[in-house]
Amino acid sequence: MTHLQENPENGSVRLFHASLVWPLQLQPLAITGSEGRHWEIFESRSETHPWRRIDDEFMDDPGQFKERHYREFVSFLPYVQRFLYGEGRSRNSSPDDPPGGSPMHVFRRKDIAQLRLTLRKGQVPVELNIVHLDLYFFHDLDIVQLNLEVRGNDLPLATVRDILFRFGRAYPSGWEEGGEGLHNVYLAEWIGLDGEVVARSDAEKREKYLSYVCQHRSPCISEHWASLLRPMVLAHSDEAGDLRYRLIEYQRMPVMAYLAIDQPRRLSREDWVRIGLATMLHPNETLPINEPGVIEFEKRYCHDRFWTDSEAGPNTRFMCTGNAFTVVGDAVFPFFIDGERGVLAQFRHQYFLVFLIAHLHRASLLAFSEVLVDAVNDLDIRDDNSVRRFKRRIRANFETFLRFTHRYWFHELSERPHVQAMYRLCSNHLRNDALYDDVRNEIREMSHYLDSDSQRRQSNTVVRLTVITILGLIATVTTGYFGMNIIPFGEGTILERSLHGLFATSTFVVLVLFAVAKSKRLSDFLEAMSDERLTLGGKFRALWGVVGKSER
Repeated sequence: MTHLQENPENGSVRLFHASLVWPLQLQPLAITGSEGRHWEIFESRSETHPWRRIDDEFMDDPGQFKERHYREFVSFLPYVQRFLYGEGRSRNSSPDDPPGGSPMHVFRRKDIAQLRLTLRKGQVPVELNIVHLDLYFFHDLDIVQLNLEVRGNDLPLATVRDILFRFGRAYPSGWEEGGEGLHNVYLAEWIGLDGEVVARSDAEKREKYLSYVCQHRSPCISEHWASLLRPMVLAHSDEAGDLRYRLIEYQRMPVMAYLAIDQPRRLSREDWVRIGLATMLHPNETLPINEPGVIEFEKRYCHDRFWTDSEAGPNTRFMCTGNAFTVVGDAVFPFFIDGERGVLAQFRHQYFLVFLIAHLHRASLLAFSEVLVDAVNDLDIRDDNSVRRFKRRIRANFETFLRFTHRYWFHELSERPHVQAMYRLCSNHLRNDALYDDVRNEIREMSHYLDSDSQRRQSNTVVRLTVITILGLIATVTTGYFGMNIIPFGEGTILERSLHGLFATSTFVVLVLFAVAKSKRLSDFLEAMSDERLTLGGKFRALWGVVGKSER
């Protein structure tokens, strides 16, 4: 395979930011009363790991509150603000209704300073600075999102494209003849604050991945990712741990990229396509010009509200494929590289949250669907305990889905047209609306099945009670007959009284059984008697229908 060749006409990337947003599904906790509260267990064991819970940027001292945080806050609609930051605070709040906090719980680790990437065997490593390394937990959802933000300066454009294609893969998709992992970086290393290697990738360990998949029927992730997530461990691994996770989708992690380029107007259309589709197109692959995504690239993936292709600018292009969100602009424009008020600040705050929410929606919906499938697979209709467990899981999933809809599901995030447009573009490519409808219909159908099954069981109970009532009616009528004292049952011989009682009981049994046998016709007769439009002759015919032959 040939190495990438940088076209000098394309310029270099003066400032590069990339954020991975990796959603993972958490297994339900076995601890009673801890449903959907994985972060509490995670925080309670903070002495065993470097992750520390962080508060939001809303400080008690307004002097420490930055303008970029204010701009982020006001970019979203009130109900989204309540999700991201919690309810509004007031000194006049009722003690019976205190303001609620955000359902989002963030943990951060600060013991890793750099990421060293050897993209291909024999190449000089690329070092990127770690900006943020966070975990996002969500109340009532078995979802966690890993966010890794890195930063680099003065990188060749071809190198950036190669980073976007190769980095952010949970495991190798195969191996080259030489033993290197296919499509992933040759070597990834986490560098600590002291300059020492904290963990490194192991894509070359082919037997490790093969044996894991063979034994567990589940993919194994690379060691450098597993080390970041500990004390959480893979669901099917042999490692000990209460907090266990599994992959929701395939190994490619969603990524955001910010590129400040010298003279982006000089980029050719092929360059734009390769940047926008960097996660899908191999850097050495010939551009597939007949692919619909390439033919309709601008229409499908580009939002050019701030792209004028003029000397005066602005020359900022937004591109989104759903799995990748890319912003490219001119490095000479101060507003584009401004980290407090400019496009860089918006990329790291507003657009990051837009991307995070869109992928939270997709991951949650896939998790709901996974719970349904798993519940059906575990159902054994011959085992009463299995049936009861199935019903509990389905109803709990339905209740959680309702809470998800009211707490997390949004169609509109912002009144700002560009923020809202990018959210819809990302959400549409992820097919979140269609996925929501599919999952809602699946849950609704399963809920209707459980309701109909409950009604069927209630009907069976009514039938059994009816049988018991019929038997009780025989005893009631018989004892009532003997208690009327019309005929002196106390007189006569024992044989006469016994025969009389047997005859009366038999008569009432026959009458009750006759009524049961003719209950359908008796019901029709009573309905005819209550019909005021029916003539007297018609009512007599209905009476005759009770004792006569039924009409076919």
